[in-house]
Amino acid sequence: MKILIVEDEPKLASYIQKGLEEQAYEVQLAYDGLMGKHLACSTYFDVIIMDVNLPKMNGFDLANALRGEKVKTPILMLTALGTTEDKLAGFDAGADDYLVKPFEFRELLARIRALYKRSSEGPIKNGVLKIADLELNLDDKTVQRAGRKLELTAKEFSLLEYLIRNKGRVVSRVDIAEKVWDLHFDTGTNVIDVYVNFLRKKVDKSFPTKLIHTVVGMGYIMKE
Repeated sequence: MKILIVEDEPKLASYIQKGLEEQAYEVQLAYDGLMGKHLACSTYFDVIIMDVNLPKMNGFDLANALRGEKVKTPILMLTALGTTEDKLAGFDAGADDYLVKPFEFRELLARIRALYKRSSEGPIKNGVLKIADLELNLDDKTVQRAGRKLELTAKEFSLLEYLIRNKGRVVSRVDIAEKVWDLHFDTGTNVIDVYVNFLRKKVDKSFPTKLIHTVVGMGYIMKE
């Protein structure tokens, strides 16, 4: 999991960073609202943790600005402002959860995991997964791009579904093998690469914008 922390108290930011890195999460810090906005808009994160009382741009304005920029990353507001009005203001600005200081780290961790689990289920609307002009219908098992129907095998469909649900995130061959094939990855086989190539020919080859990208040494990522 990749997490952005926007917090102007260095000691608290360092404490949270250390705790999350001990859980094997990747953490990036921003110490003011403008820096947080720049990072959130230019880099993919799984969860954003932000204080409300931030210099240059407060947390309410930052959350509102991110939603205005179509950044859909789950936001957890972490603040000493704990009144009902403060919480409502946070939710109205676009926050997904609100944790009041002081807090126990294990509760913060539980909130983060819950937000990640909720968001990783994928961008589903009316049974349809979508990225750019590509749509995958989970109900009737059809796929179309730019209005053109694509014929996929059952395994290609499952692979595409997994990639769209994890759009913007690099997925390894091991991840794909375990989630799509439900098996432990055999490093001696290139079955994953073969199927990704099959999928590319159908999803990307005839279209100017490529959606399936290789990250050398790491895996694949689906992004615009």
